[in-house]
Amino acid sequence: PGRDKMLICPPTYGMYGVSACVHDVGVVHVPLDAYNGFRLRPEAVNEALSSNPSIKIVYICSPGNPTAACIAKEDIQRVLEHPTWNGVVVIDEAYIDFALDGSSLAEWVLEFQNLVVMQTLSKAWGLAGIRVGAAFTSAPIAKLLNSLKAPYNISSPSSALACAALRPENFAIMKESRRKIMQQRDRILQELPKIPGIGAFRGGIDANFVLVEILDKPRDSGGRPSNEVALALYNLLADGKGIVVRFRGKEFGCRGCLRVTVGTPDEVDRLLEGMKAVLGELLDQGVDRVKDKLGEAQA
Repeated sequence: PGRDKMLICPPTYGMYGVSACVHDVGVVHVPLDAYNGFRLRPEAVNEALSSNPSIKIVYICSPGNPTAACIAKEDIQRVLEHPTWNGVVVIDEAYIDFALDGSSLAEWVLEFQNLVVMQTLSKAWGLAGIRVGAAFTSAPIAKLLNSLKAPYNISSPSSALACAALRPENFAIMKESRRKIMQQRDRILQELPKIPGIGAFRGGIDANFVLVEILDKPRDSGGRPSNEVALALYNLLADGKGIVVRFRGKEFGCRGCLRVTVGTPDEVDRLLEGMKAVLGELLDQGVDRVKDKLGEAQA
């Protein structure tokens, strides 16, 4: 603390920076390539590692949050094979179960001694409440992690639920739930662009959410990504329709973007109907007028 640093690649999960701040660890930012599908920039990462010996950990989210894109394996390999840096590369695979089979790097820990791959039961398994995950790594790092953790860091109920979830019959239930989610994800990818004012999908489709641009006018009228319209849509969906999405317009490379989580067929119906109605009002009447009308109705 106070000396060492970690490297992250925005846009990424916000808690990395929060946790670093809590522990008085500095944060070095090497942004993803926002103009190339949010790819990792291994040359820039390696340059930062070479020039700043205080960086001890590289944190990479794959699939990314909020980008929904897996990081190319060859790009991660180039960081792992840095000729002089001897720190640890951590891959956060919280959403890996929604990516294509074979996307995980968990088996790479047998080859790279400085790699940690983290997974969780919180996403595809729907067990966020039990707060259970796993880290795959080399024996020396595993020994270090075991020496740092609390003696009883997982409660008996959480342990029992986690073990039950991984039984073959329950594993099959997860895979069926995942199939349904991916089916609705494909539906969102097909139907959302039909709504005037919806722009491009950014990043990838490797998670249970998508990152989409909100425009200041229909695309065929020259619409451009707008934080003002996206933030208004975010607020109006929540306040007026009970639909919660995530505004990500202030993150690097995400101007005018909302992160939309995939739900059940009924929830996707509500999402598409709500976005069409509210975004249509915003583009027809203007942000301020629609917000005034909502305020009058709530008063």
